[in-house]
Amino acid sequence: MSGGINVFLNFVNMAVLASAPLLLATLGEILTEKSGNLNLGVEGMMFMGAISSLAAAYGYENAVKLAGGLPSPLLATLIAAGAAAGAGALGALIYAFLTVTLRANQNVTGLTLTIFGTGFANFFGELIGKQAGGFVQVSQPTKAMFGILNLGSLSEVPVLGPLLFRYNWMVYFGLIAMVAMRYFLSKSRRGLNLRAVGENPATADAAGINVARYKYTATIVGGALCGLGGMYISMSSANCAGVWVHNCVNGYGWLAVALVIFATWSPTRAWLCGLVFGALLVVRNYYPIPGLPMQIYSMFPYIATILVLVVASIRQVKEHAQPASCGLNYFREER
Repeated sequence: MSGGINVFLNFVNMAVLASAPLLLATLGEILTEKSGNLNLGVEGMMFMGAISSLAAAYGYENAVKLAGGLPSPLLATLIAAGAAAGAGALGALIYAFLTVTLRANQNVTGLTLTIFGTGFANFFGELIGKQAGGFVQVSQPTKAMFGILNLGSLSEVPVLGPLLFRYNWMVYFGLIAMVAMRYFLSKSRRGLNLRAVGENPATADAAGINVARYKYTATIVGGALCGLGGMYISMSSANCAGVWVHNCVNGYGWLAVALVIFATWSPTRAWLCGLVFGALLVVRNYYPIPGLPMQIYSMFPYIATILVLVVASIRQVKEHAQPASCGLNYFREER
């Protein structure tokens, strides 16, 4: 293959890798908003997942080494994933309790969750780093578990190999989650019930659907996906790769919130939109414009976000609109 084709394939490959945390967080927020909850705490839940996964894997490895054993990279990965999903779910549970049970303002609660999650992660990241002698870092074998999968001859197939078979397991997990959510929301009875809760909770309640249960479940599962998106950043991204970096999430949560609108609340379109944003994040490394400062490239995803929000506000298509009750608390007494 020519050099130009190789550059393009590498560009697409890196764009997919960069889009993976955005896809997971976007899917989590889509599921949450389908229940009628507008959770602006995506950034905070991603931060909580990022530090929890790294700290859990690091703590497991240290405990096994102190006991004279050899840590299992697979077990460290599973512990990290469980901790990330659990931390994101915990943040979402707090949000759900405040908004569904106590009926607190959803916007204020979500913003507070972002502030809390960011502070929580940076505080404990620095604290554990100092206790570790400077910084937190998982072992090389555990890092390798989040690296590119070795799929043998499949990865060497011309063109298709780099495009389809040179990613880490979290990229494929995100795609599976996208397909599963697509089926759940459009084909399953519970998915249709969830959409009914998001559109008109009073009608759903009158039909015998447990509104609070659906809101809690969707919000908590959505938070777990956001936490896994945070784990991707701390364990798989090139900037971190198993080392805690202060403010590592760096706005990905807000991009995910914008991507929900860009994708018009569709899991399938979420992947395509995430891929566009992923390409904007890495384009400077492959197609630099002479004389253009690197800082301008860093602004591309956020400029795209502004344009997306403007276009979405102008083109209001009913079938692609936000769930009708999104952002509004449900008072059963007013039914």
